[in-house]
Amino acid sequence: MESFISKNRLVLGIIAGVLLGGAVGSFFPEFGAGTQIIGELFLNALKMVVLPLIIVSVTLSIMKVGNLGSLGLKTIAYYAVTTAIAVSIGIAVVTMVQPGDGSEMLKGTMPEVVKSKEGFKVTDILRQISTPNLFESAYEFQILPIIIASLLFGIAFGKLNKERQLVLDLFESMDKAIMKVVHWIIALTPIGIFGLIAGKIGEAGGGDEVLRLAMQLGKYVFCVLLGLLIQGFVILPLLLRALSGRNPVTYFKDLSESLLTAFSTASSSATLPLTITNVTENAKVSPKISKFVLPLGATVNMDGTALYESVAVIFIAQSYGIHLGGGELVVVFLTATLAAIGAAGIPEAGLVTMVLVLQAVGLPIEGVGMILAIDWFLDRFRTTINVWGDSIGAAVIEKLEPDENTA
Repeated sequence: MESFISKNRLVLGIIAGVLLGGAVGSFFPEFGAGTQIIGELFLNALKMVVLPLIIVSVTLSIMKVGNLGSLGLKTIAYYAVTTAIAVSIGIAVVTMVQPGDGSEMLKGTMPEVVKSKEGFKVTDILRQISTPNLFESAYEFQILPIIIASLLFGIAFGKLNKERQLVLDLFESMDKAIMKVVHWIIALTPIGIFGLIAGKIGEAGGGDEVLRLAMQLGKYVFCVLLGLLIQGFVILPLLLRALSGRNPVTYFKDLSESLLTAFSTASSSATLPLTITNVTENAKVSPKISKFVLPLGATVNMDGTALYESVAVIFIAQSYGIHLGGGELVVVFLTATLAAIGAAGIPEAGLVTMVLVLQAVGLPIEGVGMILAIDWFLDRFRTTINVWGDSIGAAVIEKLEPDENTA
């Protein structure tokens, strides 16, 4: 028993943080709302190391692997397939269950961040591929151009002659230092998660209010959770078993800390430091692979977000009494897949990119107001599936990358 507790101390601490935070937020909402500052400090600490972690990890991985063509293409292809599967599941579930009743009874206040995105286009996502100012992108937490720049510099450093080893040693030292800081922050995870959960439930008015909102949008919540359940516990484990030969249950246990943290923080980017730690240290995936695949996945692989957006958009159409035909469903499929790729790994970014999908099929963006009341709750589940999908991708790509297997 003592050995079990010792090995799973962090997992048990995270579970305790979630349960205690839920209890405090439900029964003492005012006090719970006051603990939000603890969660924010923890979340900020995680985000603080994300950018240096991505820059160093991606650059170092490309220098070591030396085969961006094969590795990059396989990673992007795999993530594109899983995202497309997720969107298909979402469309199928919401079409069969029909959660919208055409009444437009549920209303909500539109946040300014969503209103300001009216007119949002596919080209706005494509523009994120490059940036004229890396410092500005870093300041605005735009991950994709940072990754692109890191890839380019990794390739360039790898082509150096005598200077290559010097640069390699420098980045390896920086990588070790960053991972030490990550471990220090991870030790505070249970406390931070308590603050996040207690604060969010307390702000919502307590557990009774959360339950009331969930009941109001019962069929919609059911559709989203059912779709995520199918993607996360049927499709992804099957891919893990078939393509990597790993046991999904064992792999899930290895990733339990990062999955619980993803649920609590609702941010795949903030969870990235812990995800890399779990995948490399617990699941024993090659650091050369995981430190390239996982940062890329945290940016472009959003299985949960893609599924959620397809369900939400069709639910909004049904609530307005608007029928979407086959052609329009294809548009939803394509735009939801692309919008998910453009969604930054930060809380509720899916609400912003959903504007693109709504406008693609001619639906009013005001429809987002109907689902805002419960979005923060569902955000935690879809983020968990996002991180789970990224983690499985690392194991799959390790198996599919011949250079790594023969190393």
